[in-house]
Amino acid sequence: MPRGRWGGRGHGRRAVRMLEPVLLLLLHHGPAHGYTLLERLTEFGLGDLNPSMVYRMLREMEAKGCVTSTWDDERTQGPPRRVYCLTPQGDEVLASWVQDLTESRQKIDYLLNAYRRHMQDHQEGEADGHG
Repeated sequence: MPRGRWGGRGHGRRAVRMLEPVLLLLLHHGPAHGYTLLERLTEFGLGDLNPSMVYRMLREMEAKGCVTSTWDDERTQGPPRRVYCLTPQGDEVLASWVQDLTESRQKIDYLLNAYRRHMQDHQEGEADGHG
């Protein structure tokens, strides 16, 4: 991916767009603190996102009814921390994301295969003196 166009590794619009489905998937595994979610984003190549962006997304998802949060003041020695939980609506949104991503992947695969075929044909044409 050209670095200049998308702002460098991990900061592109596509990476940010992936934040919501990744958070939903992580919460599908069970309730989690924001800090735990931040740590797990690395598994999906999103570990270098600004934490404020992640917490903003969690608040937006809560406002849309996809997640709920409660204060956990019993399990920590420090200040209370929010625990985020997936709602049934969040589960539906995750399923919708997966469907959309599956369809997008099919289109991307088609584009990449068409590109590879074209490049192969182009190289064969040059080898034959037709390029």
